[in-house]
Amino acid sequence: MRAAERAAAVLAERDAIQANLLELDGSYVRQVLEGAALTGRSKERWAAASGTLATLWETYLTYSAVVDRVAELGTGPRRPVKKDLPELSGLLTGGCVVLAGAPVPLARRDLTGAGRPPVTLAAAVGAMRRAFTQVTEVTSAIEAVWTAVGAPLDAADADLAASRPLADGLGADIGAEFRDAESAVGAARAAANADPLALWRDGRVDTAPADAARQRVAAVTARIGELDQVRQRARRRIVALAEGTAAARAARQDAIAAWHDAGTRLATLPSLPPPIAAPPAGLGALAADGQWSRLAGELERAEAELTAAAAGTAGLRGAVTGALAKRDELRGLLRAYKAKAARLGAAEDPELAARYDQAYDLLWTAPCDVAAAESAVAEYQRAILATEGRR
Repeated sequence: MRAAERAAAVLAERDAIQANLLELDGSYVRQVLEGAALTGRSKERWAAASGTLATLWETYLTYSAVVDRVAELGTGPRRPVKKDLPELSGLLTGGCVVLAGAPVPLARRDLTGAGRPPVTLAAAVGAMRRAFTQVTEVTSAIEAVWTAVGAPLDAADADLAASRPLADGLGADIGAEFRDAESAVGAARAAANADPLALWRDGRVDTAPADAARQRVAAVTARIGELDQVRQRARRRIVALAEGTAAARAARQDAIAAWHDAGTRLATLPSLPPPIAAPPAGLGALAADGQWSRLAGELERAEAELTAAAAGTAGLRGAVTGALAKRDELRGLLRAYKAKAARLGAAEDPELAARYDQAYDLLWTAPCDVAAAESAVAEYQRAILATEGRR
């Protein structure tokens, strides 16, 4: 490669180094770290990295001055000229850059050597590359931590901001939970800001503290949303509970009347469900006092009890109706089986007649023992089938 080409390559390399150093120096992370009150591992590693960065800039300034001289000698329409070739060659290949940093210890120097001997442009670039990597390893790790931790914490802050107006007036317990969640988010953020590298483990970010704070906020904001809904619907729910209780009691009275009526026709009936309790006293007072958390619990319990009571009433009515329907079904079967016996010419068979009379008496005697009647009808059916088989 000719001297002019080599000079142009050195100049382009210097420009790339300068661009990367300026980008690093102006980066958000580097600027924040410059004035941050760091602790722990982050404080130690950034102190070393910032020292390395300062040394890197010192080396770069010395290196850049040499590159400027190379550009002066080797670039341009009529460069290089013959008389400049020895100097240009010396700059391109020889030791010409004194690296910044501590001098070579006296015990390791030659008598005629300088405290820190100059190195070639290539060696200077290699030294700057290693220093740049050391610094960016720290800044990249910190940036990764802040990015990964910031997302759940920012989302938590947004949820808290949205729920803060709703939390007012929901009670002291919710207010305390809200403040605790705010403190948890603030503590997680402060820890990540002070020592981000404490969360950098094996090349990955430990987001567990931030995720825990996020989940805590999610729980309390969900609870606030629920209680706000209670607050908005409290009056309607209280009225609906009273109306539902009245309707359930009326339905129970109807079911009891049907149960008593069936008791004259059926021998066995299910037991009556317990009475339906009145709505808890003081629901309106809880709403008036803004005790929404307690009100929510009372309403949920009373509504669940009312639902269970209504189900018990429906079960009672269904059982009574089912027993009467079973009795009527057995009556129809008995008539059908008697008709079949007549078709077989066995209507007057003494055994069949006796079984028919037994089933008939059970089905048409009040109160009716449905289970015994069902067994008698089944015996009558088996007797008819046996007679049919013999014939």
